[in-house]
Amino acid sequence: MRVGKQHERAEWTGFQESRPYGPKYDLRTDFVMVYGLSDKLEERIEGWRKAGYTIHLMTGVSWGEYQDYLYEKFDGRNHWDEAQMDRFGNYIQHGKDVPYMDPTIAFSEYLATYIKKAIDCGVEAIHLEEPEYWAASGYSEAFKREWLTYYGEPWTAPHLSPDAQYRASKLKAYLYYRALDRLCAQMKEYALVTYNRQVRFYVPTHSLINYTQWRIISPEALLVSMPSCDGFIAQIWTGTARTPNVYRGIRRERTFETAFLEYGVMQELTRGTGRDMWFLHDPIEDNPRYSWSDYRYNYRATVIASLLHPGVSKFEVCPWPWRVFTRDYPTEDGKGKEGIPPSYKTVLLTVMNVLRDLHRHEEEQTDVYTSGIGLLLSNSAMYQRGDVLPEEPEISTGKKEGGVTTSDMLSPEQRELLDFSAFYGLALPLVKHGIPLRPVQLDNALTFPGYLDDYKVLLLSYEFMKPEHAGLHQAIAGWVRDGGVLIYVGDGTDAFHGVREWWNREGSRRSYERPDQHLFETLGLAANQEDGEYACGGGFVLVRRVHPAALSRTGEGADSVRSDVQLALKLRGEAGAYRESGILRVKRGPYVIAQALDETEVADRSILEGRFIDLFEDDLPIVQSVELKPGDNCLLYDLDAAGTAGDGKAAKLLVSSSRIEDEAADEKTIAFRSESPSDMTVSIRLLAASAPKLVTVDGLAADHVFDAASGTLLIRHSGKPEGVLVEAVWN
Repeated sequence: MRVGKQHERAEWTGFQESRPYGPKYDLRTDFVMVYGLSDKLEERIEGWRKAGYTIHLMTGVSWGEYQDYLYEKFDGRNHWDEAQMDRFGNYIQHGKDVPYMDPTIAFSEYLATYIKKAIDCGVEAIHLEEPEYWAASGYSEAFKREWLTYYGEPWTAPHLSPDAQYRASKLKAYLYYRALDRLCAQMKEYALVTYNRQVRFYVPTHSLINYTQWRIISPEALLVSMPSCDGFIAQIWTGTARTPNVYRGIRRERTFETAFLEYGVMQELTRGTGRDMWFLHDPIEDNPRYSWSDYRYNYRATVIASLLHPGVSKFEVCPWPWRVFTRDYPTEDGKGKEGIPPSYKTVLLTVMNVLRDLHRHEEEQTDVYTSGIGLLLSNSAMYQRGDVLPEEPEISTGKKEGGVTTSDMLSPEQRELLDFSAFYGLALPLVKHGIPLRPVQLDNALTFPGYLDDYKVLLLSYEFMKPEHAGLHQAIAGWVRDGGVLIYVGDGTDAFHGVREWWNREGSRRSYERPDQHLFETLGLAANQEDGEYACGGGFVLVRRVHPAALSRTGEGADSVRSDVQLALKLRGEAGAYRESGILRVKRGPYVIAQALDETEVADRSILEGRFIDLFEDDLPIVQSVELKPGDNCLLYDLDAAGTAGDGKAAKLLVSSSRIEDEAADEKTIAFRSESPSDMTVSIRLLAASAPKLVTVDGLAADHVFDAASGTLLIRHSGKPEGVLVEAVWN
């Protein structure tokens, strides 16, 4: 029996899949995003619809299997001149004959013809994913035409100067904004006129941090002002979060910390806007060269990082579950390949069903951490990532495979640029010491009144980004005068200070060499304010004349960041509010989420004591003490928060690796339908006062164990997407 209630379901969890329906990867979420605009789209949609899903469509807006467009079959014109190209004449491609596209009007019209077909098939929402322009691009004939149209002057090769690179990148962001705005508005109108129904449009996108680090330009914060955009999916996973960065002079992968910052800036993107946001997790990643233990370790880190941001309770639980549940990956010894371990399969489904439950629970407020600390980040950070010196080595292959080779393709000089140390030099010293730093979307400060009000201390540097509007400084100055403390870090050496922008525009009444000079004047300080601490209304400004990237290279640099935040709070009269910790932890209802931090000298006792269900183990064991060593994490269900079965009921369901439907209980029985992928073992733990007389699954005796000490019952059975009837009976 299928659920068959798709129109009644809220869309808390979903996944994307390009393959036809398959029981092995039927995750029983609220919706499925059928991927791609192939000829078999209607058939694939119908397969998933019959399984009871709300149907969305997802397709790439910058790349895809669009060969009919490229090779004259669509409109009789060859469109390879619209493929993104680097300065050596190489196409930048996602795969063979799959170039990243310049989003021309013609390309938007091409996509619209196929999106109409998806609307004709009855999809309820459409996701236009990854609007991506590579910083190395900007040399195609189509881009040259767009430059002339936008700037009213002949194209300039982006690598010739910082100004040309900045202007090229700013144009790239605009072009994908234009394409998305046009597509979303046009297709919403088509759905209303043709079918009298509304279709929602979302943009799945990497974080601003990752796009900046990987040297990609995307609209990001611009989309918040797009009326036809209903929300986003934060595409953060092991592949983005394991990109190495530098802390205290050491370059290495820091999956948890990077993911924590990435999810944080995506939460900020929609905070207070009313837009939807789903956080994505991937049990593996695009790179198929790792073992299951590596995938599992990094999956746990990204899940924990996301759950530490309780402002989001919607999740894409898996992209491409087919490749997770049916493909083989290298064994630990590297001598062969193996499929997903059965225990990991069960754990994944447990986590996915926990994610679907999180919206029911509020975060338990606590004052154990330093709160209200933010690091400002702007879209313009993406505009400073392209090559400027003609002799600098360039990407050699002109090919990018879904993030797999992003780092591998770079020269040593570009790898240094990939570190993005100007950002991480300010961010990692705080996160590593248990301060839940929030990356703050600077661009939103103009759009949403009071956007900065939740923050006590903000860090800012214009050495790796620029303010796109002078009014941002009014918003910052107003926040400082109301009691905020601004820490500005920058030595003024960034070559991009001289780009043609509002602060140095010819003919202006006032002109500045650098944007920070305007900021300081707006704050009532000298334009070339020296290093020091300064009062400003009810708040303060700390000026540190050092390049933030330098802070990533030494322990002294990292320590200075923490010292400045501590001083900022002291100036506010809140010296006692500064607290460091060796663990980041939140509680969302009964769920305990914690990460023990490494590379820190904070000697916290990272032992959690109580009565818990360990949700990262396949048999849902009961544990009373969880010790977290540096780098460890946990996801637990607190039994002390479970209460009792209540109302005279024999049992209460706590946690399951299956979707539970039609639950009913009285003083002697509990019964429910348990739905999950096939070829897996489902684990279910219930609260019960005593051992049951009988447990059955579809009428047959089932494996079960009653734990008297915790008062819980564990039931295990084989999974079926259509569901099995589980019944337990007491005397």
